[in-house]
Amino acid sequence: MTQPLFNATYNLRIIWLIVFAFIQYVLYNDMSMKGDFDTNTCIKLEIKDMDSIRLKARAKINLGLDVLGKRENGYHDVRMVMQTVGIYDRLIITKIPEDEIRININLKFLPVNENNLIYKAYKLMKDEYGFSGGIDVDLNKFIPIAAGMAGGSTDAASTMFAINRLFELGLSNEELMKQGVKIGADVPYCIMRGTALAEGIGEKLTKLSPMPHCHIVVAKPPINVSTKMVYESLDAGAITKHPDIDAIIEAINEGDVKKVAERMGNVLEDVTVPMYPVIAKIKNDMISQGAYNAMMSGSGPTVFGIFPDEQTALKCKEYLKAQEDARQVYITETF
Repeated sequence: MTQPLFNATYNLRIIWLIVFAFIQYVLYNDMSMKGDFDTNTCIKLEIKDMDSIRLKARAKINLGLDVLGKRENGYHDVRMVMQTVGIYDRLIITKIPEDEIRININLKFLPVNENNLIYKAYKLMKDEYGFSGGIDVDLNKFIPIAAGMAGGSTDAASTMFAINRLFELGLSNEELMKQGVKIGADVPYCIMRGTALAEGIGEKLTKLSPMPHCHIVVAKPPINVSTKMVYESLDAGAITKHPDIDAIIEAINEGDVKKVAERMGNVLEDVTVPMYPVIAKIKNDMISQGAYNAMMSGSGPTVFGIFPDEQTALKCKEYLKAQEDARQVYITETF
């Protein structure tokens, strides 16, 4: 008599192994382990255990940046369309019993004291909410430094987010954003993320329809620019050409990437580009290589271009690397 190929117990084992393998795939795919995206902030969250969190702190670009005037306190009233992109810093933040913060960074020239926005975020949260214990921060930095992409602000935002989770403070994102502006004008946006209209000094945020998916080349020349210096050098009253922020929002609502690109504008280019002509050269190179348009992000010096497809973006990336005007060149996408 022929033995049956499978018996009931064997079948159950096979089914269990398949289910187990699928669960492992889901848990470990894209480094998500026990974590997930926080749906309100788009901060990539990965919970290692009850006392440690991994985060992806994502960069931003400005699809439009207008300055309306200068306040008596030195801050400027702005109107900007902000967009999160796929370039990110990676942080591992661990709860420790000592009342202190320890910061380790892969780039050893960066400060790990009160001059670091991560430190400022910890100090603010500690003073405001008085939780017991501290944090150890392991930061792997990939967002270009002093580049107009909110690299420091997004690290601070992620630190605040992690402290809220680790110490079970129970704060809403709105409460975190209200605290975040005390660190920097971009921090509230870096908590919100996505596509947003920023007004006031950048802290008044309105969620917009998502920017249509597109391919973006980001290039940073080997120079660093101080945001403070750029704004101090800007004569808001002398601006003659303002970007049409409402037209950019309209194009986003229409889902028309080309229109968004054609309507982009940044008044801070009037300050930064004359100081560093390489920015204009990179912009022109991107357009010559097929970008719908190219623009400086924030106060610069980073330039980004929006492309019709990935192949054209890849071709531009290789061209820019060969030109050697940019030290860092990335292909990314909206997030």
